[in-house]
Amino acid sequence: MANPFAYCELHTQNPGQAKDFYGRLFDWKMSDSPSPVGTYTEIAPGEGIAAGLLASQAPGAPSHWLTYIRVEDVEAATQKARTLGANVLVEAAEVPNTGWFSVLVDPTGAHFGIWEKMGEK
Repeated sequence: MANPFAYCELHTQNPGQAKDFYGRLFDWKMSDSPSPVGTYTEIAPGEGIAAGLLASQAPGAPSHWLTYIRVEDVEAATQKARTLGANVLVEAAEVPNTGWFSVLVDPTGAHFGIWEKMGEK
């Protein structure tokens, strides 16, 4: 299986301002829904991979885009990344009725996520 980029997420200290900026800049369509961590905004860019936007869960962290890479087994990929020197920030977690993810930092300091879509196994 190839491991394509699967999803992008903007973690920001100011979701309202980010939604206004990107919506007006790119004419992206956005829809909000409740989540366990607050409002989650789905971004429909019109083509390419889908994206999301949410309030940063790390107080004081700079706003940043996080890219997710698709894997067949998020738990196995998380463990493999750990053995290759990655730091695991978020252990494998479920997004109900959707899939599983984890968030890592590679040995060079770059943050990334991995994503297993439900029903992919």
